[in-house]
Amino acid sequence: MRGYITEPKAFRNAAFQHMVHAMTALPNARMTVDEYLAWAEDRPGRYELCEGAVTAMSPEGAGHAERKAAVYAALVAAIRARGIPCHALPDGMTVRVDDATAYEPDAVVYCGAKLPPAAVEVTNPVIVVEVLSPSTRRIDLSVKLADYFPVSGLAHYLIVYPERPRIIHHARATQTRYSPASSTRAASNSIHPGSNSGWRMSTRLD
Repeated sequence: MRGYITEPKAFRNAAFQHMVHAMTALPNARMTVDEYLAWAEDRPGRYELCEGAVTAMSPEGAGHAERKAAVYAALVAAIRARGIPCHALPDGMTVRVDDATAYEPDAVVYCGAKLPPAAVEVTNPVIVVEVLSPSTRRIDLSVKLADYFPVSGLAHYLIVYPERPRIIHHARATQTRYSPASSTRAASNSIHPGSNSGWRMSTRLD
C-alpha cells in the first residue's frame, strides 16, 4: 500500500514541477514590450523587461511588502486630500520605457481617465515609486533613474529605503499640471544638479 501511494505522489510532484517550469521558464530570445506583455499574461510570478531580456523578480520579505503597502496608502491619501483626478495603483502594473524595456514599479500614479479593469500597462504615469531591496538597490538607484527619465509625462520618481525613514525624490525641473507628490515639498537637502539632467533631487528624512 505504501508503494502504491508513494508512486502517484511522485508522479504528481514531477508533473507539477514540469508544469511550473513550463509556465515560468524565461525565454532566451529577446522581445519587444508588446511581445513581453503577451508572454507574461497569466504567468505566475513578477517579471520585468530590460533591453529585450526578461528578468524574474525575486521574492520579497514581509518588511518590504509592508513598506510598499504604506507607500500606496500614502499616495491614495494624498490624492484624495487634494481632490485631483489621479489614481494610485500598487505593484503589478507595467510602465513602458521604450520598445524593449518595461518595468513594474512598486507603486504608480497616473492622472485622467481611469484605466479599464483589464489593463496591464500605465501609459501616462506621473509618479513611479521603487522600494529598495538587496537585489534591486543598485538598479533602482542608477539604471531605472536613467531609464524612467525619457518617459513622457513622468514627473516624480520616488526611491524608498525600507530599513530607515528616507525617501529620495527625483522630480522634473518643469512640473506637470498635476502633482500629487506635494507632500515631498517638505524635503530637505535639495540638490540641483544642473539643467541638463531635467530632474531635481531631494532627500526627505522623517
